[in-house]
Amino acid sequence: MKLSMALVTTTAYALIAGMAHATGTKNIEWRYYGGSESFDRYSPLNVINPQDVNGLKMLWTRPALDASLTREFPDASAGGYFRPTPIEIGGVLYAPDGVGLAEAFDARTGRTIWVQKPFGDSLADVVGFSTRGVAYWKGRGGGLCSARIFDIHGSYLYALDARTGKYCRGFGAQGRVGLRFKGSDEGYFNSGGPLVIGNVVVLGGTGGGRHGGDYGDRMKSSPEIARAFDAETGKLLWEFSPMPKKDDPARTSWGAGSAEVGGAMGAYGTLSADPKLGYVYIPFSSPDPPAWGGWRPGDNLYGDTLMCLDARTGRLVWYYQMDHHDLWNYDVNSPPVLGDITVNGQRIPAVMQTGKMALLFTLNRVTGKPVWPIVERPVPQSQVPGEHTAATQPIPTRPAPLSAQGFSLSDLIDFTPELHREALDIAKHYTYGPAYTPPTVYDDAPSGNKGTLTMPATDGGCNWNCGAFDPETHTYYTIAVNIVADYALNKPTTSGATVTWQMRQRDPTVWNVPGPQGLPLNKPPYGVLEAIDMNTGNYLWRVPNGDGPRDNPLLKNLHLPPLGMPGRAALLVTRSLIFAGESSYAVDLGDLTHGFGDEFRAYDRRTGRVLKTMTLPGGTTSAPMTYSLDGKQYVIVAVSAKGKPPEWVALGL
Repeated sequence: MKLSMALVTTTAYALIAGMAHATGTKNIEWRYYGGSESFDRYSPLNVINPQDVNGLKMLWTRPALDASLTREFPDASAGGYFRPTPIEIGGVLYAPDGVGLAEAFDARTGRTIWVQKPFGDSLADVVGFSTRGVAYWKGRGGGLCSARIFDIHGSYLYALDARTGKYCRGFGAQGRVGLRFKGSDEGYFNSGGPLVIGNVVVLGGTGGGRHGGDYGDRMKSSPEIARAFDAETGKLLWEFSPMPKKDDPARTSWGAGSAEVGGAMGAYGTLSADPKLGYVYIPFSSPDPPAWGGWRPGDNLYGDTLMCLDARTGRLVWYYQMDHHDLWNYDVNSPPVLGDITVNGQRIPAVMQTGKMALLFTLNRVTGKPVWPIVERPVPQSQVPGEHTAATQPIPTRPAPLSAQGFSLSDLIDFTPELHREALDIAKHYTYGPAYTPPTVYDDAPSGNKGTLTMPATDGGCNWNCGAFDPETHTYYTIAVNIVADYALNKPTTSGATVTWQMRQRDPTVWNVPGPQGLPLNKPPYGVLEAIDMNTGNYLWRVPNGDGPRDNPLLKNLHLPPLGMPGRAALLVTRSLIFAGESSYAVDLGDLTHGFGDEFRAYDRRTGRVLKTMTLPGGTTSAPMTYSLDGKQYVIVAVSAKGKPPEWVALGL
């Protein structure tokens, strides 16, 4: 039997290699920073395959800021969090650079073709940060700006000629449209990027403005707005606010008049679309402020909600809320992943959506109906006076959660009796319980309560990095994180009859609860790569992504297996491989012990077995992508390391 299986495997790999050669004879592009509008992060390429992946090596690197820009603006600086995934069209890579200006470079060599010139001539016109990607649009004819690159820099959406990088002066005001919201006291923020569907450019983003108070006191803020613009003229086509209008029945989910002052809920992440249906899928985040929602009784639609809108008109087609009356900042911030699956013999056009709560909601993307039952389960209720905890939360029956849900003493680290005792001593100062255990009040007394331990943590079990889908095998892949955070409220302030609670401010560099001697508080795996058969909702396999802290001096002699890295690593899936890094210190997780690393791996798509490990110049800060030119396959990813400027790395055989 073993010999037969070996022969089958060898034959299968031989067939794959043959297909790889055939596939490699034509150029295959990567036309959206999520791979396609479906945001599947998938390519059918197989030139790099299990037989030859050991030959993978670095081909070239490219700095996050082109020399032409730094010569003109010597003080220009790219932050370490270099977010973009390039698109590749016709042998050219397009992406935001380290300050968010668009650039084009040769897909074979990395050499510069053009760099977007700042709209003004001062350093202030250069300063910014990279979004996750740019968008491409092909219009009529073949003249100037018939093919365009759309890019977000600062508070503007820019249209650039794809061949030259020059501004398309007929778009908006001389090539750009302003994105600052009317009446806003803040700039515009979008970490995702634009999406093009047909002749429409769709944007999420935040920047509605908050009217007084710090992060713990944002009860009065403007609701964010998703918008769409004509790709040719820049004309505003529609706006959609997650705060329901006065004639929308969903407005009743904001009690005590809170809809008049409530806001936030921005779609700051990535979007997806179905061009055949003409629908765009927008995940909206949580209302402000987190931890305290007594002033906004009700479920608070459309916070933490996936919205399906008609891309041409902005008409609401359907919605699904994934967290009622959010107190945990559990934004629905992962990309909606579109793909067709077959359940009980029926072909279903699906959208797969997760977020910080790390539950995978599988819905019919035409109707919004759940593919498998989603049950409203009772959850713990708040003991904070005046809070209005939701009685239930929606829990999918399939697939099982992507990461740990809730916290108990059985989750504490137990590599040694000494470490377990220290972990018990830490945990005794906190409240804990099942998923959705609400925040509690911080007590300054040495033996007092220090808050509520939560898993998933503040940064989520899933985030922008989660989700990829293989349309050939109907398999969903993701990396999820298991780390503990705490939520606490300060003792209240009183103004007349009004009592206000605020989230306790923490050290901004420490968002997770440190465990004994700097190790995680909970058991591994801390970062796990997962594969789910979406025809059944069953897991195919789960493996740790990276070593984690197993080489810590306290653990080294225990000879532990890989424990997983808890950083935000994103996936690239091809016909036979999965590529994943370990995340970077720059991706908001610098407080974690062994939360990031410089290793980049190729996994066998069928089993999760590591086939190749290589060390990059830094940890990954974006999702990798791939394309082929002249029979050669390339893999590109952005990296960042302490003390070094961020850069692109190109890999190939």
